[in-house]
Amino acid sequence: MELRESDFEEMVLKSDRPVLVDFWASWCPPCKMMQPVVDRLAVKVSDWADVYSLNIDRSPAIAAQYQISGVPTFVAWAGGQSVDRRTG
Repeated sequence: MELRESDFEEMVLKSDRPVLVDFWASWCPPCKMMQPVVDRLAVKVSDWADVYSLNIDRSPAIAAQYQISGVPTFVAWAGGQSVDRRTG
């Protein structure tokens, strides 16, 4: 599910479930390759976690706030805190 900058706080930081955010860009070939994997993961974990995609070009303030310097970057959140991050 595409995450909008205006929804980030409510859907990620205030969520009572674990959240994975896929920071991506439309011009990024590896991001496009990962999208089917992210979609399948979202279905598999839908009972206990949320998975969102955030386009860094549409949400540059969020990308800057969380120091996203490369895409794709996957950030796991729990209790409103970033708990793990992987880039590439």
